[in-house]
Amino acid sequence: MRTFTRGSATAPGLLVVAAAVAVALGVAAVAPSVSALTVAVLLGIAAGNLGRWRTGTAVQRATRPASAAGLLPASCSPGLSWAARRLVRAGVVLLGLQLAVSDVLDLGGGMLLVVLATVAGTFLGTRLLGRWLGLPEGLSTLVATGFSICGAAAVAAMEGVVPRRDRDVATAVALVTLFGSLWMLLLPVLAELLGLSARATGGWAGASVHEVAQVLVGAAPAGAAAVSAAVVVKLSRVVLLAPLVTIVGRRQGQWLPPVFVLGFVAMILVRSTGLLPDPVLAVAKVAATVLMAGALFALGTAVRLRELLATGPRALVLGTASTALAAGISLAGLALVGW
Repeated sequence: MRTFTRGSATAPGLLVVAAAVAVALGVAAVAPSVSALTVAVLLGIAAGNLGRWRTGTAVQRATRPASAAGLLPASCSPGLSWAARRLVRAGVVLLGLQLAVSDVLDLGGGMLLVVLATVAGTFLGTRLLGRWLGLPEGLSTLVATGFSICGAAAVAAMEGVVPRRDRDVATAVALVTLFGSLWMLLLPVLAELLGLSARATGGWAGASVHEVAQVLVGAAPAGAAAVSAAVVVKLSRVVLLAPLVTIVGRRQGQWLPPVFVLGFVAMILVRSTGLLPDPVLAVAKVAATVLMAGALFALGTAVRLRELLATGPRALVLGTASTALAAGISLAGLALVGW
C-alpha cells in the first residue's frame, strides 16, 4: 500500500518530466548543436518561473515547495523531487559506459597532467573565490564541480554529498549552463586568433568547456580532428568525477563513496573490457541522456530567477572567474606539453 501511495504521489511530476524530456530530445534531434540537457534545464527554469502560482493563504504560499511554483501545481512536487534525486544518479552510472581506460591513457602523461591541473586548479580556485565573495559554501562547491568536471551532470552528482540548499543546486546549474554556452561560442574564435592547430583547439575545448555537448560545438569549427581530440580529453575530465565526489564526501564525514559513484567506476571497468557490443553502448548513451535530462529539468524548476538576480554580480563574477581559470590553466598546460 505504501509503494502504491508513493507511486501515485510521484506520478503527476514524473509525467511532466517525461513530457519535458521528449521535447528536449526532439529539439536536440532537429538542432544537433543544441544539447538535450541544456534544453531540459531551460524548460525547467521556464516552468518554475512563468505564471507563478500565488493562490491560497500567505502561510500556504510560504510553505509550498519551490517546485510547486511557476506553471506547475503542487501535485507535481513529489515527482519532481524524486526525479532530481534518483534519475541523476542512474544517469551518472550509465555515463561510465562512455569511458574506456585505454582511451584516456592514449592521451599520454603530459595531457593527463594538463587535465588534472585544470580540474584541480579550477575546483580549488573557484571555491576560494566563492568564499572571498561571501557566497554560500555549498553553492561555491557545486559551481566549482560543474565548471571543473562536466557541467550540470557534475553539479547533480556532487549535490548529494555536500550541505546545500535546493536553490544552490538550481543556481549552480543555471550558471554552468549560461557560461558553458558562452564559452563554447567564444573558444573557437580565440583559438583561431591564437593560431592554434586543430589538435590543440580540440584539446583546449575538451579541457575547458563545461558540458560534453558544448565541447563538440566548441571544437567543431576546427574540424574532425579537433572534435576527436576534444571528446577524449573531455571524457578524461569526467573520470575525475568519482574521486572528486569521494574526497569531498569524506571531508563531510562520509567515509564510503556514494553507491552511484561506485557504479560509475564499475561501468568504466566494464566498458574497458571491450566485451559490450556497440549497439548496447549506443542504447546506454541514449538512456544516460534521457535520465540526466529528466533530472536536470526537475532541478531547473527549482531555479528562481529573482533569487539568482538577488545574488547580484557575485554569482556572475564567480562564473566568469571559474571559466577563466579552466581556460587559462588548460591553455598554458597545452603550450607546456606541446599540444
